Amino acid sequence: MTPGAPAPSPVPVRSTPMRLLSFDAYRSFGIPDTRYLKPELMYRHEAEILAADWLLFPASWQVDVLAWVYNKRLFPSIQSYHLGHDKVRMTRALWAAAPAHVPETLILPSTPAALEEILDTFSFPLVLKEPRSAEGRGVALIEDRQALRDWAASHDVLYAQERLPIERDVRVTVVGDQVVAAYWRKAPQGGFHNNIARGGELIFEDVPPQAVSLVADLARRLKIDHAGFDVALVDGHPFILEFNVLFGNGGLEPLGVKLADVIHQYLSRETPGPTLQARTSRHHP
Repeated sequence: MTPGAPAPSPVPVRSTPMRLLSFDAYRSFGIPDTRYLKPELMYRHEAEILAADWLLFPASWQVDVLAWVYNKRLFPSIQSYHLGHDKVRMTRALWAAAPAHVPETLILPSTPAALEEILDTFSFPLVLKEPRSAEGRGVALIEDRQALRDWAASHDVLYAQERLPIERDVRVTVVGDQVVAAYWRKAPQGGFHNNIARGGELIFEDVPPQAVSLVADLARRLKIDHAGFDVALVDGHPFILEFNVLFGNGGLEPLGVKLADVIHQYLSRETPGPTLQARTSRHHP
């Protein structure tokens, strides 16, 4: 078990299979009882959607209809989608939930006055991010005034963040109601991005428990049930850089995490309906 992660709940054995409908064949591969449906065919299969116990991995444009019109259970949760796909929403939620664990950040319209505020607040280098991006894309290390002006010229919103003095970060992965993996990611020599997709190195030793416990608490409070959190450690203090609802799986296999099994067990625990006795309990007549 990952250090600091809560103990898994007992796995109920259902007397009838769940009805799972997925809109992403890749991310739902290996999950039992799951049928795949192309997102663009959603409106042709309303009856099947309404009959499903869970709808898995919808496209972001589907979420509002599936959750608010059809009133269906989604996995990942609607909170995971709405916060995890937009860094502006995410940061505002983190400011409220854990302000001491957010790097200094400004979110401003791209105006001359905003540029002056950024220059008054931060020293170079600083980090600029696009509100919707993942795997290190849309994130830039800005070294000088001209680079800042060039970025502002092509972006309507300026998401500016202090550059923390780190050479690696911790990826903490939450699935369902538990932390399932945690490991360091280190940028290649001379690099800025720690992401595996950008050449980052995985390190599994000495993962700080304070990073894991912070993420476990935030995921519970924000109702995030499928996300990879990126955590920076500065003098032992954890800072949440961001989290992504659709994360890479490269760090899970070395830890023996079978994602399809974890997801299926979580959905089974959370699905109302007839179940047999939990596998972890003993029957006493």
